[in-house]
Amino acid sequence: MEKQQRDIHLREVMDLYGHYLLRLAYTYVKSKERAEDIVQEVFIRYYIHMEQFEGRSSVKTYLYRMVVNECHNYFKSWAYRKTELTSLFKKQEASISVESQILKQEEMDVIAHSITTLETKYREVLWLYYYDELSITEIASILQCSINTVKTRLARGRKRVGIQLEKEGFYNGNEFT
Repeated sequence: MEKQQRDIHLREVMDLYGHYLLRLAYTYVKSKERAEDIVQEVFIRYYIHMEQFEGRSSVKTYLYRMVVNECHNYFKSWAYRKTELTSLFKKQEASISVESQILKQEEMDVIAHSITTLETKYREVLWLYYYDELSITEIASILQCSINTVKTRLARGRKRVGIQLEKEGFYNGNEFT
């Protein structure tokens, strides 16, 4: 592939998946700046090694796997051990009243916080499944584990989030209070 085609392809991939990859990286590192650095590094590596992509999975799955690996590398790094994790991102909905937005945002913050306190193996499957809306098969491919492992982690992660929310008074076993 010639340079101009590679450049165009990279721009298209960045436009299609950049936002999703950034959100995924953020769920791991809890810092917008670090997540942006990780995604930028992934796109650079993808550009350099574009010819090595064999097409055995989708580009999206391939890039998700690269982000997960880069996040794991970050956790092993000196920078991670010496920095504090920052607050969660905010998600606003414009179509509802300010009061409803605040209540909805508080609920989302509690749920997101509950998810981020889980062990990585539960947090990543919940995030990929619910926030990035990936299939169980795609998640298994990204995390390089079996489909049954993903299903088990989803079930256990949901249960642990439910227990945390129940302790905080936001969940009564079936629905939010």
